[in-house]
Amino acid sequence: MALGLGGSFLPITVPAQDTDNQLRPPSIGQDNNAEMWRAIRQGIQGKVSIPDKKAGVLVQSEGEEWRSIRNGPVSNYGVWLILGTIAVLALFFTARGRIRIENGRTGRTILRFASFERFIHWTVAVSFILLALTGLNLLYGRYVVKPWMGADTFAMVTLAGKFVHNYIGLLFILGLTIMFLIWIRQNVPTRIDLIWLAKGGGMFKRGVHPPARKFNAGQKIVFAAVIIGGALLSYSGLNLMFPFTLETTVQDMQQTQLLHAIGALALTAVIIAHIYIGTIGMEGAIDAMWSGRVEENWAREHHNLWFKELDTQTETQETTNDPNARGTPAE
Repeated sequence: MALGLGGSFLPITVPAQDTDNQLRPPSIGQDNNAEMWRAIRQGIQGKVSIPDKKAGVLVQSEGEEWRSIRNGPVSNYGVWLILGTIAVLALFFTARGRIRIENGRTGRTILRFASFERFIHWTVAVSFILLALTGLNLLYGRYVVKPWMGADTFAMVTLAGKFVHNYIGLLFILGLTIMFLIWIRQNVPTRIDLIWLAKGGGMFKRGVHPPARKFNAGQKIVFAAVIIGGALLSYSGLNLMFPFTLETTVQDMQQTQLLHAIGALALTAVIIAHIYIGTIGMEGAIDAMWSGRVEENWAREHHNLWFKELDTQTETQETTNDPNARGTPAE
């Protein structure tokens, strides 16, 4: 650039600006690159000085996958499973009605379950119902309960439910263990169970009473589901209550939680069907676990082989105590 000064022109050079520095973003260090952040999002393990080495993971990307599965397929299919079970039972009740004692009540009852057996049954039953309600609240409460209860009240109820879930879970484990010990021998599958299953347990047609001992095939299936499912829930539940007690990772705990939720939903559906049969579905069934005694004709129709065993034992006892009983000649 030339400017006139005193009638003469002197050249003046203006230095060019460093446009590269203006366009280049400020550097924050050598690791400020896409590869590093991509690795962090993928869960790369860094180094930390504290004992908990899991803290070296800045972004646990599997957590989003766990959340999407829990709030997606598990939650959605769980609703369909529970509501579908209730719908099927309602349709069955509409079509079949209550299964009655066909030959009527005789007024005579026989002992089916002792007091201790009933106590263990109700311990497991009540504890499972509490576990199911508090667990379902954790999965669906924000959608079903929170809107009409309010956020603050829902938070307090859910927190209380969490403590109930944890402590009642220990009682459930104890009751489940005792139940397994006292009933496992009578719930071993036999060939008679195949006949019972082939005839649908007599559930679909009046006048059909397949043979059964103290526990029929349907009850054995429920027993197996409760023991196996309960053991699965107990194991996964203890792992969730005492996380990282074993050499487990965060991903292991997430998978354990999904397994716990899926198992709980499946077992809840089974128990709903069990409650139906034991209450409104079949006349006289609730007496077995309420008073421990059942109507004689109920036992004869639904557990005929068990009834014959009891009848034989009674005859033997009467004969032993009284030689003249049932027309037996005295020696």
